[in-house]
Amino acid sequence: MEAGQRDYDLLVIGGGSGGLACAKEAAQLGRKVAVVDYVEPSPQGTRWGLGGTCVNVGCIPKKLMHQAALLGGLIQDAPHYGWEVAQPVPHDWRKMAEAVQNHVKSLNWGHRVQLQDRKVKYFNIKASFVDEHTVCGVAKGGKEILLSADHIIIATGGRPRYPTHIEGALEYGITSDDIFWLKESPGKTLVVGASYVALECAGFLTGIGLDTTVMIRSIPLRGFDQQMSSMVIEHMASHGTQFLRGCAPSRVRRLPDGHLQVTWEDCTTGKEDTGTFDTVLWAIAPRISACLPTTVGHAKNQRRYQ
Repeated sequence: MEAGQRDYDLLVIGGGSGGLACAKEAAQLGRKVAVVDYVEPSPQGTRWGLGGTCVNVGCIPKKLMHQAALLGGLIQDAPHYGWEVAQPVPHDWRKMAEAVQNHVKSLNWGHRVQLQDRKVKYFNIKASFVDEHTVCGVAKGGKEILLSADHIIIATGGRPRYPTHIEGALEYGITSDDIFWLKESPGKTLVVGASYVALECAGFLTGIGLDTTVMIRSIPLRGFDQQMSSMVIEHMASHGTQFLRGCAPSRVRRLPDGHLQVTWEDCTTGKEDTGTFDTVLWAIAPRISACLPTTVGHAKNQRRYQ
């Protein structure tokens, strides 16, 4: 390959909020910059474009779906203010999801245009280190690309974690990587976890009228102020979200009718119980960093970035 295709002042691995901001700022200061970004599909096959978690499977689609839930609440209140709105008002997940996903795709394109305008080269490849100044990736069609730079920044972010010790978790569960890209409504949903991601997802699912249960093993919003945490849980419960406190799932099975049977244990009594759901959403902490393999490791000890 020609030197101009592989020699940069700065190479940024990761096209999320941090990586893009860094790359654009460096280019604005006159540096020759490239961005390498690749989305490993989720276990359910979901993948997305440039922009990272926030744009694709985080802040942006989450806020849009919360807005949908808030509008539903306003419609319910409207008759009290003289608006003649026939109740109940059904919600169309497919229509909402299509609008959200189209907006996200427009942002993906916008980020690509911004990089192009700043003369930042974009490579849609998964990078592996060859040495401290060189990475290797495979482009579409199987062509291998070598890129070198004086400085390389790792800005790969993180991905949700699956509880692989639980039978059926990987085969039948989804995460926040998938919920925003579902074409059909998730239906009756069990959200496992008490992180802010878990409660946010449960909140908008309840808000658009879905039967939603949150399973909490220990305490909600660990690391946050617990007085505020209690207020959040009370507010959600008053608006229809159901909670299973002190419970931990042990098995997920698909029934002949397509529903998911979840078995869990009461952590206090040790007794088992089961429930049937359409969707199981894993939202447990902490997130794991996106995998960035390397052949040279940190120093020369063959360490792999995880």
